[in-house]
Order: sequence, then structure tokens, then C-alpha cells
Amino acid sequence: MQPRPGFLARLTDDAPAGDLAAWLAEYAARPENRGALAHWETLPARPARHGELSLPLPPALLDALDAQGIERLYTHQVQAIESLRGGLDTVVVTGTASGKSLCYHLPVLERMLEDAEATALYLFPTKALTQDQHKGLTRLALGHPELLRRLTAGVYDGDTEPTTRRRLRDQGNVILSNPDMLHAGILPAHARWAKFLRRLRFVVIDEMHAYRGIFGSHVANVLRRLDRIVTHYGGSFRVVMCSATIRNPGELAGRLTGREVNVVDDDGAPRGEKHFVFWNPPFVDESRVERRSTNGEGCALVAGLIERGAQVIAFTKSRVAAELVYRYARERLSAVDVGLAGRLKPYRGGYLPEERRRIERALFSGELRGVISTNALELGIDVGGLDAAVLIGAPPTLASAWQQAGRAGRKGHPSVAVLVAYNDTVDQYLMHHPDWFFGRSPEAAVIDPHNPYVLAQQLACAAYELPLGPADAAAFGPQCAEVLEALEAAGETRTIDGRAYWAKTEFPAAGVDLRTISDNTYTIMNAAADNAVVGTVDAISALELVYPEAIYLHEGETYFVKELALAEKQAFVEPRVVDYYTQPVLETNVRIRGELRSRDWPGGAVAFGELTYSWQTTAMKKIRFGSRDAIGYHPLDLPRLTLETAGFWFAPREETWKALARRGIDPFEALGGARNLFLTLLSMLAMCDPADLGGVIDSSNLGRPALFVFDRYPGGLGFAEQGWARLEELVAGSLEHLEACPCQDGCPACVGLPILRPAQQQDPDLGRGRRAPGKAAARALLVEWRAWDAGATAGGAS
Repeated sequence: MQPRPGFLARLTDDAPAGDLAAWLAEYAARPENRGALAHWETLPARPARHGELSLPLPPALLDALDAQGIERLYTHQVQAIESLRGGLDTVVVTGTASGKSLCYHLPVLERMLEDAEATALYLFPTKALTQDQHKGLTRLALGHPELLRRLTAGVYDGDTEPTTRRRLRDQGNVILSNPDMLHAGILPAHARWAKFLRRLRFVVIDEMHAYRGIFGSHVANVLRRLDRIVTHYGGSFRVVMCSATIRNPGELAGRLTGREVNVVDDDGAPRGEKHFVFWNPPFVDESRVERRSTNGEGCALVAGLIERGAQVIAFTKSRVAAELVYRYARERLSAVDVGLAGRLKPYRGGYLPEERRRIERALFSGELRGVISTNALELGIDVGGLDAAVLIGAPPTLASAWQQAGRAGRKGHPSVAVLVAYNDTVDQYLMHHPDWFFGRSPEAAVIDPHNPYVLAQQLACAAYELPLGPADAAAFGPQCAEVLEALEAAGETRTIDGRAYWAKTEFPAAGVDLRTISDNTYTIMNAAADNAVVGTVDAISALELVYPEAIYLHEGETYFVKELALAEKQAFVEPRVVDYYTQPVLETNVRIRGELRSRDWPGGAVAFGELTYSWQTTAMKKIRFGSRDAIGYHPLDLPRLTLETAGFWFAPREETWKALARRGIDPFEALGGARNLFLTLLSMLAMCDPADLGGVIDSSNLGRPALFVFDRYPGGLGFAEQGWARLEELVAGSLEHLEACPCQDGCPACVGLPILRPAQQQDPDLGRGRRAPGKAAARALLVEWRAWDAGATAGGAS
């Protein structure tokens, strides 16, 4: 789809997005790019809408805003401040860069000007965001000496020095931290924080949409633990939350906090015109099988936009992809202007904190013209006004895609966003069905604070902090008493006079991880420079990135991995100039450890039990830079990573396969479509995030194709168990969902979900185009199951 008539003539040079859009249209019209422009959506500009507070802000705050060039507040900022002034817990849901931070900075500072003893706790999902918001709060306070005098703010997380921790605990009135530190570092030591907690007036929860699935379910209970401890010390606080656009902000906010929450979503911030382009790499030849490299297309777009004066951010799907796109874009820019090439940087997890802070500052100041990032910069870190965002590969959710595209176009200026497709199921569907992307609401975020597995861990932590009594059921839910009985039976708590006390010497919070990501970290050291630390990598990714003889990419440079010391969690690398990079080859496996329960089901016997899901880097490939050609293959002997969990499994009966075979349907394709539907529907039934579930098609356990569905959490959290108990409902819902989908052959909304895989650090450009399971095959299998089910029901009735 070309830009609408009169588009080029109407482009302005509002600096410089009008020129950028014109260049993009001209670039797409070149013969070598024929067919690459799959869709062009122009989102119109929107003027600012301002409001007036019923009572003006204190003069010190007005001066501070004036120092930042802010003369008036947007409508949503006014509504949020009035809501909090009125004593309402509040969630603000507006677009990227709409000034959400002022919705909590201003009420907090206003309260501190009125009450010198008031305190506030800010919680962020990442350390980088915590640091960024600390800088933003400090900049605001610098606008008036009275604010500086009143404010004692600091970051309290795992990187904070012990002396700074003590000072903040004793003297701080604004603590910026994360839920993990609140859970394991503050609440268990609440007696030391008594003064701060007694005076607590605001709890800020930023990037609320990040708290979904298992993580969000844990955090909801951590917030309930905070509430009961603050009440214990005689304090009370209002909650203010901020979120990117999601489908259910009020519901999520209520589940997170256990409170009635006022939703503010009247976004008054200006928005410049945004040109959102879908770019599909052309086929390499007339066979129309393989497309040009997505990384190559992305780097060409990034370099072209930078050459035309834009400040650009590009998002990639893995660390390897970020390094490769950076390396290729730097080479392109070097051929034009060496100085320009020096103003481009990669940004990803694994860089040292000081490296990341340096890049953030350079991007904010304009010193950098471009950054190639993983989703590490997707959240609201202030990186200044960007002109263009290039999304290299479709993000996993619509909410994430809009977050990334929203990083460009700050402060109301026009902007460009380009989604560059991989030759993959979801990406290609979007290229051919753009209305699916632009016509849908972002996903709902789902949590279940009352999940008994999560609740058992959190109640153990709560009992350690303060004895639990009957009144706590109001906060933790009706299952509280039953879960406490189980804890007492296990010897973890002891009830005295109706109150449950922690009965062990262990510190329970230390054994409860709020997230499912490994927190074990490997240190990467340069053996050629006195073992200077180059970076870090989590334990799971280490076996995909820094295995022996791998090429580790850091700021586009190549390092040869000499040794991976597993026991010491260290990787030793040395600089080495090579013309290739390496890719891990992974093997996955699922094994039944023990059957706990089974039942007859008309579609085939189904069992629930203990499973071991494992994956292993078994080999590496050498890939020549600038191509996707494998130039070498080398087997590896590395430990197998395992997830001991719970799940259900079943193999459809022989009659089902014969019925499908008569129609020429591949059983693995049919099961693959059913699996994808099951994971979608089960996440709704079990109130979890789809990423909390795993699904595998395997023949080695039962001797015939079988479907395994399991929890992606050690020991399981009961999600798959619900699937086992509600299989008939799951099949009926999957078939109904499939038939209601208007697509012809399968799409991301039904059978065409991405295949879940453990590899996090591969180059997606080497995927070679996975195909979605066929909609017809999945429908045939589900219909066959429903027929068996209906037959069994009819037989039973007779």
C-alpha cells in the first residue's frame, strides 16, 4: 500500500520526519525494493489538551515545572493529581512519552511540601528504569531550592552500596526500588524500616503492564504484604500506577493491589503524525521461497534514516541480532561518514551498568544518532526525542509493538516507525493482513493472586514478617485459611491462639523467586587484558552465547571464547578478528517422571504427572558475516538444562489417526495446531500468561504422537492441572475459538502462534521461515475429538 494521494506534496519538514517519510517512500520505489512496502499507515497528529487544577500547585512546584519549560498540565495529569488529592488509588493509562511520571512526581512532592515527614516508595520492574526515574525526579527538584531541601531520594536495589542503603533507610523519604528488593530485602527486615513505613503516603508502581503472569501474581501478594505491615505501624498510603495501553487496566490494577482503583485514560498529550510502515524483505529470486536478510534490510533502513539526519532506535529480538545489526549498520555508515558511524551504539542486557548508563546519556543528549537495542529500551527510559523506530521482527505482543514504535515521536513531533518482517509465521501474516495489527486492541494482562501455589509461598513470607490471623483473609483471599492449614501440616507454620507463626529457622523470601528467569549470572572476562570484566550473562543464556570456541559479540567486535568455567560461572574470552559468528544448535526433550493421576477421555486416555523438560546446546554453527551461509559445524558437550515441572499428556486413539489419514492430514500438524490453541485457551481458563505454559509434540514417551502441556515454572503452579481436569472444556473452547476466527488458513489469533522454544539468543534471521500449522488440520482433529466426546455422552445417556 503506497502513501495516500497527495501525501508527498503534503509532507512538512517539521524536522525531520516529513523528509524521512519522503525518503522512505522514495527508497521503497527503487527497483531493487519492489514489493517491500507491504503497508503504509498514517496516524494523524493530535493537539495537546490541557486542564486546570481546582487548587494550584505550590509555588515551588510551579517554579520547578517552569524551569523545565512546562507551563500547563495535560488533561490526564490534572485528572490524576485531582484523583490522588481526593484519596483515590489511581492508575494512569496513556501513550508513550505522555508525561506519566509527573502524575506521581507532583503529588508526592506536593505532599512533602505540606508534610515534612511524608515518605514515598517507587517500584519499577527493571534497574535501568529505576535509575532513569531517579534522574527525572532529581531534575525536577533542581528547579527550586525548597524541593531540594525537602527531598532525600535514592535508589535501593541489589547494586546499592551498604553504606548508601543504611543512609536511605534512616534518612530517605523517596525510595526507588523494584518488587524483588521489596520482597526479599525490605519487608523481611521491616523493623529497620519502621519509621519510613509508618510515614508512607504513596506507593508508585510504574510500567504496570509488565506485571503479568507468574511475576504479576507474586507481586500482587508482595503488595498485600506491604499493606499489612504499613497498617501494623499505623501508616496508610495511596497507590498510583502507570501503564502503557492494555485492554484491562482497571482489572489488572485491582488484582495487583486488592483495591478499588480510579482509571485515568484521557490522554491529553500531543502526538505528532506517525507514519507506520510494514516492510517485507523481497524474495531473493523467482522461486519466491527465500527472502532477503531481515537483519540486512533493518540495518539498511537504520543507516539510511541516520544519513538523513534522524535520531533512530532499532529493536531486535535477541542479543546476537542487536550486535549483528549494529555491526552491519556501522559498516554501511563508515563507507559514507566515519564520524557518523561513531555515533551509533548497540544496547542490550549483559553490558556493564556503567556502559548502559553512558549509552543512555549519549542518546538523551543527542550525541548518539542511533542505538540498536533488544527490548531493554522498550520500557519508559527517557532517551529524549527520537525521530524513527525500526522494529526488526514483530514483537511478541501488540502492546510491546506499540511501546517500541512509541519510542519515536516524542514531544509531539512527526515520526516514522518501520516493522521489518522475518520470513516467519506471525511476521508474514502481519505483512499480508495489516488490519489485524491496526484494528485490534492490545492484549489483556492476566494474573491470579489467589493461585494456591503462589499463595503458599507468599503466605510463608508473610508469616515470617508478622503472624497471620483471620483478618488477613480479606487481603489474601478466601483460600488463605486452607493454604495455612497445608503450611502447618508441612511444619512450616505453627498456630497459637488463632494466629499462624513461621516455625522454621530458614528465611522464606530467599527461596521464593518472583520471576521465572534464572538469576544466576556468569561473568565474561577478557583473558588478554588481565581478566578485565567485559560483561555478564544469565545462566540459561550462557550456554547459548559463551560456550567453548563460540564467537562472543560485544559492541560489534568479535571475541573468541577460550573457556567456560561452569563451577565458577566464568567465561574467558580474547579479542580475535574472524569473518564469522556462531549460532547454538539446541535439542529439546520431554520425559515423564511419574504419573500422578489418569482418567479415560473419549479422545484417548489422558494423564497428569511429573515431567522433566530439558534443552541442551549440542553443537554450534559458524555463519559468515553478511550472509546466512553456514561455513562450519562443531559438536559440543555442555550440561543439559532442565525444568522439573508438572503437566498433562495424551495420545489420541488409533481410530482418530485413521480418520485423519483418510483425509490426508498429517497428525503432527494437527496436534501442533491443537497445542497452540490449547496454550491460548488454557491461559484464559487458568488465569495465567501464555508464556507461563509450554507445549511439546513428542513420540518417544508413549510410542506414538502425543501432546504434552506443562507449566513453565519449577514444580508447576497448577495451570496444566486445570487443563487436565477441564480437557473437554478446553477442546470445545478451542474449536469455538478456531471457527470464530475469520482467517482462511490460520493466523496468529488461532493456530499460527510462534513455536515456543528455549533458545533466547539465536539470530532469528536464520529461521528459514517456519510454517504455521494448518487451520483445516487442527479443525479436523478437534471435530474428531468432539465427535468422540458427543458419542460417549450419548452412549452414557442411553
